[in-house]
Amino acid sequence: MSMNDPLGDMLTRIRNAQMRGKSTVRTPASKLRAWVLDVLKAEGYIRGYEEKTSDAGHAELEIGLKYHDGTPVIRELSRVSKPGRRVYAGAREIPQVRQGLGVSIVSTPKGVMSDAAARNANVGGEVLCTVF
Repeated sequence: MSMNDPLGDMLTRIRNAQMRGKSTVRTPASKLRAWVLDVLKAEGYIRGYEEKTSDAGHAELEIGLKYHDGTPVIRELSRVSKPGRRVYAGAREIPQVRQGLGVSIVSTPKGVMSDAAARNANVGGEVLCTVF
């Protein structure tokens, strides 16, 4: 599998692990991935994550998945901006997910944050993904 979209790869790993009911999933470590995970944790979608080292000596992030009554807390995790088609939004155009029940994760000049935080800070940026 080509790794042109490391963030998309991480989201897919999370989705796949949840379908199998796994409690944790590992993904190669990167700053962007960690920043997105910070938002997912702050918004209550994952238990958290920690840095580990793979057997091959590569840095990995082990993500603690969250379930409620056996159902994954994350019902939907979609990549919005893709390497071939970047999606940017101004502070006022950042999409709301499911009337605000979900969260858009936006990469702004002030860091990676939720759509609500970006609106409050009045900054736009690249809409990385949505979670519901």
